[in-house]
Amino acid sequence: KKKTVSFSSMPNDRKINSTAACISLMLEGCELKKVRSNSRMYSRFFVLDADMRSVRWEPSKKDSEKAKIEIKSVKEVRVGKKTPVLRSNGLSDQFPDECAFSIIYGDNYESLDLVASSADVVSAWVMGLRYLVSYGKHSPEAPGTSHPSLRTSWISSVFDLADLDKSGHIPVSRAVQLIKALNPGMKTSTIELKFKELQKASERPGAEVACDLFVEAYCELCTRPEIFFLLVQFSSNKEYLGVKDLLMFLEVEQGMEGVTEEKCLEIVSKYEPSKEGREKGYLAIDGFTRYLLSADCSIFDPQHRKVCQDMAQPLSHYYISSAHSACLLEDNFWGRSDISGYISALGLGCRSIELVLWDGPEGEPVVYTSPSAASCVPFRAVVGLIDQHAFTASAYPLILCLVVRCSAPQQRLAAQCLRKTLGEKLYLEPPNPVASYLPSPEQLKGRILIKGKKLPPSCEDSEGEVSDEEEGWELARRLGQEDREAPEGGGPRRVRLSRELSELVSLCQAVPFQDFESSRRGQRYWEMCSFSEVEAGRFANECPAELVSYNKRFLSRIYPSPMRIDASNMNPQDFWKCGCQMVAMNYQTPGLMMDLNAGWFRQNGACGYVLRPAIMREEVSYFSANAKDSLPGVPAQLLHLKVISGQNLPKPKGSGAKGEVVEPYVCAEIHGIPADCAEHRTKTALQSGDNPIFDESLEFQINLPELAVLRFVVLDDDYIGDEFIAQYTIPFECLQPGYRHVPLQSLAGEPLPHATLFVHVAITDRRGGGKGHRRGLAGRRGRRVREYTSTKATGIKAIDEVFRTATQPLREATDLRENVQNALVSFKELCGLTPAANMKQCILTVSTWLLHSDSTLSVTLNLAEQYPPMEAQGPIPDLLRKVLTAYDTMIQTSRTLIESADVVYGKLIQAQQAGMDFHKELHRIETKEGLRGRKLQKALESFAWNITVLKGQADLLKHAKAEALDNLWQIHNAGQSCGIGRNGSASPELSRLRAPLEPIPE
Repeated sequence: KKKTVSFSSMPNDRKINSTAACISLMLEGCELKKVRSNSRMYSRFFVLDADMRSVRWEPSKKDSEKAKIEIKSVKEVRVGKKTPVLRSNGLSDQFPDECAFSIIYGDNYESLDLVASSADVVSAWVMGLRYLVSYGKHSPEAPGTSHPSLRTSWISSVFDLADLDKSGHIPVSRAVQLIKALNPGMKTSTIELKFKELQKASERPGAEVACDLFVEAYCELCTRPEIFFLLVQFSSNKEYLGVKDLLMFLEVEQGMEGVTEEKCLEIVSKYEPSKEGREKGYLAIDGFTRYLLSADCSIFDPQHRKVCQDMAQPLSHYYISSAHSACLLEDNFWGRSDISGYISALGLGCRSIELVLWDGPEGEPVVYTSPSAASCVPFRAVVGLIDQHAFTASAYPLILCLVVRCSAPQQRLAAQCLRKTLGEKLYLEPPNPVASYLPSPEQLKGRILIKGKKLPPSCEDSEGEVSDEEEGWELARRLGQEDREAPEGGGPRRVRLSRELSELVSLCQAVPFQDFESSRRGQRYWEMCSFSEVEAGRFANECPAELVSYNKRFLSRIYPSPMRIDASNMNPQDFWKCGCQMVAMNYQTPGLMMDLNAGWFRQNGACGYVLRPAIMREEVSYFSANAKDSLPGVPAQLLHLKVISGQNLPKPKGSGAKGEVVEPYVCAEIHGIPADCAEHRTKTALQSGDNPIFDESLEFQINLPELAVLRFVVLDDDYIGDEFIAQYTIPFECLQPGYRHVPLQSLAGEPLPHATLFVHVAITDRRGGGKGHRRGLAGRRGRRVREYTSTKATGIKAIDEVFRTATQPLREATDLRENVQNALVSFKELCGLTPAANMKQCILTVSTWLLHSDSTLSVTLNLAEQYPPMEAQGPIPDLLRKVLTAYDTMIQTSRTLIESADVVYGKLIQAQQAGMDFHKELHRIETKEGLRGRKLQKALESFAWNITVLKGQADLLKHAKAEALDNLWQIHNAGQSCGIGRNGSASPELSRLRAPLEPIPE
């Protein structure tokens, strides 16, 4: 009979919550598919011998003594397709990665490649085998039974505290509350069911439970198998993590740098519940689970929880969190204005608020955006509120966008109210006529800017006429006031503007948009345009490069189409990709678009300002927002995402008629430039209770990391229309690598208590923790013809000759980087690791093989040398010989890169600077060469492309060198910690070279 094991919490299923359970499954045996080198698969029954010294399989043509592997000969157990046989093309699509595992055994490092029916079976075999291998010749009859484990002792002590009369029993209700207190989020009904089940099995029904039953219930309910599996992988004794084990986990898997044993002891004392564990420095399964669920282990990089970007750039270089109808709580047409909407928006870090001023019935201006006169809010009250809350969430400038729909006398009252209430906060200084750009958010800290119309200098009266903006007239039409100021014979609408209100406008003067050429020639940096969503969308599709270029100097505000009477939201990414700073959102409307906006502005300390990508800020750069492929000079990165499990998922709203069980699946979406937009989903976890196991790997290529956002959505497959369960949105740059929990939120962006997704994040070619550098294209699958980035002809001889000098250095830079990347991928694959693994993991893997070797073979790293050779003594099996060769190739290519990078970098920067020398003269040269129309456009595009490519490739080379040095440092560090290094400590020169690199000037 085919036996399977499940991690589901259904009562009739088997749950793996200890190594004893894994070994028990192996002793019973189960069917696995054995994969041969010719890619054929055969079903065999695999079983662990009763003496636990070997694994056998049947039927087999070999005699029974040969159809087995001795545990003592096992070097390593690999999860996933990590051997050449499992990676072969004929098999790669026949089964998922998580259903495969390999046993590397014998002095020749042979591999037994196996495929199981589910990831759960793989986990049980791998966990059991690793446990047996680490115990070597000692026979662990039943792990944890000979003496009480740390965990059992702790749970018993909890029981003793609750056993008030010391009778050895406590009421079931108290036992349920205890487990619920120790595991918040678990349903009472689930705990009660488990006690009934165990009482029935042990034939001890009743209203009370004994200590042994309480311990058993706790272990079955509160052991997360996927975390236990992780603990076994890193634990040297398979029951808990010692300080050295934890240090290894944090450095190797979580990508943390500079971790000390003191830091590990702090983690143990903070999260380990047992007193004995805290005293001895041990982190058992419960403490480890608590740590992984804590804020200290968040998927969101803590560096981004505070302001971490350069805030001294011009205002036009930032995305600015902007609200459209902030005072509305419902939709535009039927909504009721409510003053709390402003508090909410400002509390979320919103830095631009729209105020539409209307004539009020009491002779004072009011703000309302609904056709009901009863729903208006006095302007004075709104300004008072803004004064009170403007800088509670962010110290950076707040922009009030005034749309004037009231008469001149009421405008004067509005101006007096703004001056009196806001006082010193109001920014009234005239723009500096000799500057070229707006001041920075840092310079404008604590100030409120007014965006609005201004009277022309020629007007000397107390009021005058100005052209009006389209925004806000949709409501006027509904109020029946649209014809009040309509001009005869069409043309732009005109409105009366009072001098008092005009004088409040300084750095954000609203002007009508003509065309890009007029703006380039005549628009001043303090003037800004508002675009309707439809108009901006047309520019984004038809002339994205011009819109990007326009936004380098000028602010642009995009407001929703008046057709959105339900207050739905536009996709902000459509306009961010073109550099538009202020995309006005209806904050009161939850959903995907608001998730993207809220998630995006969570970075940089949620201060409402996010620095735009460098490629959008540099004066000369080539960037097409609608690019369908990688960008010149910006390296693509690979996001490897493993969705492992979900915890405490709530039922979808509106599913009252459904049963208790949800059948969830997870969608991972990337939002960014068109080349990056992608979506992958996991399979549905059927009948999985509240804690489904997905165990599925997804992969995304990100071409512009600085503009990418990752969104997790959990949906219920058992509901018509795939009902929404939860979501979480995070900027790509804020992701932390390693094993992380995703704190799920509701549709409205509110945290769902205890609801999480457990995931593993790896970003190829990027070291964990903190900011990722722009890195090379490591880990792209398969061998491909090498592509070289080249410059483009401008049609201007003198300029083309300068750029031609860079042809050879560009090829050299690509060769240096790609040779190292290819060598790295080969070395990692031979070590049985993915391209996302770091160098430390590779060295530790090789050292682990040697620990399990009985032969005289030894491998050492000579750490006395800057480029440490890996030397072997004794008989070298074929696999190890290949590993040594790949290591040597990787070291030699790294050495060539490190020693040649500076010279090649110098040539690239020299060519780029020589090109930039022509920039100021470009228009004179164009005229002289007689370039116009399409030819002129092409010449300017090619020039910008060349400058971008040279800077980008120089940048890549510089970071590739830094990465190669970092790999050498990791080799020294790992060599020392795992004992295969000799002759020295980590090179002081390497430590010095690992200092952060200066960014290349824009």
